[in-house]
Order: sequence, then C-alpha cells, then structure tokens
Amino acid sequence: MIVKKARLLGFCMGVRRAVELAVKETQQAGESGFPVYTLGSLIHNPKVLEDLKNRGIKSIDGPPRTPDCCVIIRAHGVTPAAESELRGTGCRVIDATCPKVKASQLKTQEMLRAGYFLFLAGEADHSEIEGIMGYAIKAGKEGSISCAVVSSGKEAEESAASLCGKNSGVKTALLAQTTISEEEYQSIGEKIKKYFPNLEIIDTICRATKERQVALRELLCETDAVIIAGGKESANTRRLLAIAKESGKPCAIIEKAEEVPKDFFNYKTIGLCSGASTPDSAIDDIENALVKTHLA
Repeated sequence: MIVKKARLLGFCMGVRRAVELAVKETQQAGESGFPVYTLGSLIHNPKVLEDLKNRGIKSIDGPPRTPDCCVIIRAHGVTPAAESELRGTGCRVIDATCPKVKASQLKTQEMLRAGYFLFLAGEADHSEIEGIMGYAIKAGKEGSISCAVVSSGKEAEESAASLCGKNSGVKTALLAQTTISEEEYQSIGEKIKKYFPNLEIIDTICRATKERQVALRELLCETDAVIIAGGKESANTRRLLAIAKESGKPCAIIEKAEEVPKDFFNYKTIGLCSGASTPDSAIDDIENALVKTHLA
C-alpha cells in the first residue's frame, strides 16, 4: 500500500493560535492556582479537547461562578452578549477567536449598520454562525434582525424571493461562514442575484479552507480512496468529506487510527488529508496504522 498525504495538513493559523493560548494559560495557572476554562469547545477535534482536559482545562457553557479563574473564548467566537456577560464576572478573559472569524463578526456589524440586508451562507446551528448572528442582533434596530442564514442554493433562493416581495429595493450583501466551499458560496450567490442583481459578495472564506479543498482534489486524482483525518463535528472536515464523495471514490472521516474501515486496507493507494483542527499526531497515527497493518 502507498499512502499519499495532501500537501497541506495539520492545524490552520486560527486553531494553532487558540491551542497555543490555552496551553500557555495552563502553564501560568500552575503558578496562580486558578482554574482554566473554555467557553464552549475550544475547537472541533476530540483528540485535542481530550489533551486540553488532561491539562486541567474544562469546558463551560456560561459565565463562571467565581472571578478567580481564567476563561478562554473558543476559536469559533461567541456573541457580544455572551462576551459581555463573561467579562462582567471579573474573571481573566482570553479571546481565542480566530482572527478570520472576528473579521466576519465585525464586517457583519458594519454592513448592517450601513443599511444592508445580509445573507449569511452557512450552518444555522454552527457555533461560528451563532456568534456572528449575535453581532447581527447587536447591529439591528430595536431588536430587529436584517439577516438571514442560508445553507444551500435552494434556501438562498427562497429567502431572496421572500425578501424581494417585501422590499425589492433594499441593499443586499452576502457573507460566508469561513469554512464553506467556494462552489457552495458561488451557487448561493447566483441564486440570490436572480432577485438582487447588485448583491455585494464579500470574500470571508478562510484561505486555509480553500487550500485544503484544492489539495484534496489534487489527491483524489492520484489515489484509489481517501481518508480525511479530523473531528466529525468540524464543519471544514465535513466539507472535505462532501468533496471526496462527489468524486465517487471511497472516503471516510476518521478521528483515530482504530476507526479506519477494514476494506480500506485492500486499496493500492490511499490518500490522507485533514481538517484544519486536526493535530499532526492524529495524522501520523492514522498513517502508521495503514502502513503497519498492510505490512503485517
């Protein structure tokens, strides 16, 4: 068996920054004795979360009960209301929001205050979108929200048609969840433009996401099957899986080496790529499992 790895693997910038901030904080906490928490899951990878837990970092869903602690805001960001409540407790706050996500949050606020209706391409229940929607609420007038989340071309067209029937002259803009694929984003934009030809499309897709998707497509041309190393809760990892499925080749998301499907060991060439929150150690474990099992 030959294992071919994608040319881009491991943590993206935002994930690496968040993990490094968390690890650094545990080192400082050892001196102060204060507990360290993350507000929500720091990133979407179980192996990394388990490592952080072993370092003493716990995840909480709301503000801590005591100010004598440190709370790290997750890489996907939170709503302004959640951050304000957190800072109001007086605890030490570390903002590990990915700079790309933070830029999307602030751009959402800017566009809405400028009078735009904003279409937000992404998953409504994803933590990044939930955080961005919080900025939309903050920017709205008297609690109104001039923003709609659309996860597909069909949803985008339905939402645009509804808006056009109510206010055909409104200024519109489109902003994406940072992990969406360019193909999805383009499709959504085209559907909205049927009703709003002057739609402003803002490029908020993370470069790391784009590059991983391109690297996967290159890998699909050279392999019989593909394994995507990463967390099943990770949006960018699930999108890699969707791209792989479109090729018609066997593919699977694997969080740890023992999850590799048995039939994958029968292929001559296996491709190995990863989501943006997958640590190098997880990728190495999967590669070693493929090679060792084949040799055995």
